Amino acid sequence: MSDRIHSLSGYFHEYQKSVADPENFWARIADSFHWKKRWDKVLDWNFDGPDVKWFVNGKLNITENILERHLFIMGDKPAIIWEPNEPGDPNRILTYKELYEEVCRFSNVLVEKGVGKGDKVIIYMPMVPEAAIAMLACARIGAVHSVVFAGFSSSALADRIEDCKAKVVLTSDGNYRGKKKIAVKSVVDEALESTDLVETMIVFQRTGQEVNMKAGRDFWWHEAIEGQSTSHVAEEMDSEDELFILYTSGSTGKPKGVVHTCGGYMIYSKFTFENVFQYTPGDVYWCTADVGWITGHSYIVYGPLLTGATTIMFEGVPTYPNPGRFWEIVDKYKVNQFYTAPTAIRALQVHGTEPIAPYKLDSLKVLGSVGEPINEEAWHWYHTHIGKTKCPIVDTWWQTETGGIMVSPLAGITPTKPAFATLPLPGVQLAIMDPDGKELKGNSVEGNLCIKFPWPGMIRTTYGDHERCKQTYFSAYKGMYFTGDGVKRDHDGYYRILGRVDDVINVSGHRMGTAEVENAINEHPLVVESAVVGYPHKVKGQGIYAYVICDMSNRTEANLTNEIKASVTNIIGPIAKPDKIQIVPGLPKTRSGKIMRRILRKVAEGSMDNLGDTSTLLDPDVVDKIIAGRKE
Repeated sequence: MSDRIHSLSGYFHEYQKSVADPENFWARIADSFHWKKRWDKVLDWNFDGPDVKWFVNGKLNITENILERHLFIMGDKPAIIWEPNEPGDPNRILTYKELYEEVCRFSNVLVEKGVGKGDKVIIYMPMVPEAAIAMLACARIGAVHSVVFAGFSSSALADRIEDCKAKVVLTSDGNYRGKKKIAVKSVVDEALESTDLVETMIVFQRTGQEVNMKAGRDFWWHEAIEGQSTSHVAEEMDSEDELFILYTSGSTGKPKGVVHTCGGYMIYSKFTFENVFQYTPGDVYWCTADVGWITGHSYIVYGPLLTGATTIMFEGVPTYPNPGRFWEIVDKYKVNQFYTAPTAIRALQVHGTEPIAPYKLDSLKVLGSVGEPINEEAWHWYHTHIGKTKCPIVDTWWQTETGGIMVSPLAGITPTKPAFATLPLPGVQLAIMDPDGKELKGNSVEGNLCIKFPWPGMIRTTYGDHERCKQTYFSAYKGMYFTGDGVKRDHDGYYRILGRVDDVINVSGHRMGTAEVENAINEHPLVVESAVVGYPHKVKGQGIYAYVICDMSNRTEANLTNEIKASVTNIIGPIAKPDKIQIVPGLPKTRSGKIMRRILRKVAEGSMDNLGDTSTLLDPDVVDKIIAGRKE
């Protein structure tokens, strides 16, 4: 059954209903799913706790709504199309029936290895169908999956294993990324040296490279599934049981484990997918994200598969073997909806239109943008050269914590404006707040973006630390969820997201806490102190600019900055490596010792004529020295 909105008047009608009577609105949508037991109450909530429960005492299993629900009507339809890194290598197409059998087989493997309801399973895998199979098998048996992007370092992985107390890791021998063959299992081996929690590791063979297998702990995926039954009875889950934990960077060093639960997330990911992309049966949909991020969870795996869609998983990168690779894939599979990040668009824009010329791109109906606000130039390039001015662009705003898209045009329905996320989805009640906690009503206002009513896909807690959830999201404005983003509502009532207002940088669509990068820089023995800020970057959206106080005796600057970059890569991963490192004699601090990051941001962006008040600084002269040494 479809809950797809078909017109602009239909959107306004549904939006009004969702605000006037949210419980009935969401109950109607939830009724189209398969429940083992219907809920007793639609919603129970307060934001002071925070304590939010959707579909209270409802019983279900999300995988039955993906697999059994579609088996008889579309068992032979492609569920996942996998495109490998090398263009000439064979692809894989899994139908809904084949996906069902693979998920059942792997569910039986996990049960055999002693994994049960509530156990935590880390998935550290490349973009192969087995990563999605692993997620669904965990969900089927009631285990909680935590996918970690397979580019994170061993210490970042160890931190996440420790935090959620995982007893199983699912990984691969290695992965392919463009020209590179990357060792994956050896990173897990290294991570496990510092923790004894993990009892079992199952390794998918992808690259065939040499790996060490520890007897009794490590098992090959292909050997483990051999002879396993292709049926498995799904575990009955409560609507509020944990489905997955996904770690996201915060403004303090330790990553936050965002918890999503079974019922609400299921309803929200399908509803948003179907409406934003205007998916119709038979369409081929492709999101270029990695399953290690929330975009991959909601809009490669859960949202599309709950809808009965055909979803593409791509192992490679946009520019390998050449910058036309994306467009080659679009033509190869006749892709209808294409969803990618502004960073990827800008990286391809640099190569001009020549790589696009050989391809028709005439199957495309919808283009999407995710991960960070899209700039106007990239929007126009995307619209003109990829969409041939015929495809609406859905510029989607949402977060790991929201579980699904919150503000976005509905494709072909909402009139769009370049760089505007436009209007909230049904059920999403936005508020723009000023610094004093007053809501700014009407149009042509700018402030902090908050949400004043629960939605089914929202975060329930930060794993193992509920107080942190409260402090981070619910303490800035009473009775509201604070997104951490600035926003402008224009004269038409359209929303434009202005980016982070706290100490979080958005690099290529991936959020990174400045504290996390600083901690990694400070690990270097010659570093005394550091401060990290974001600055505008032509390709990544934001780059990382690090100001570092160091002991320079017997060292050259070039030497030291390379070592610092290597240290960050080693501790967090290459994604967090600073783009610019400036060695400074001191940092601009207030008398109470607080670093004035505002000044550092201005210097990094090159707007030195607008530094604001520096009179409160302990040593105002340090600012002149920082300006003099600024890195271009």
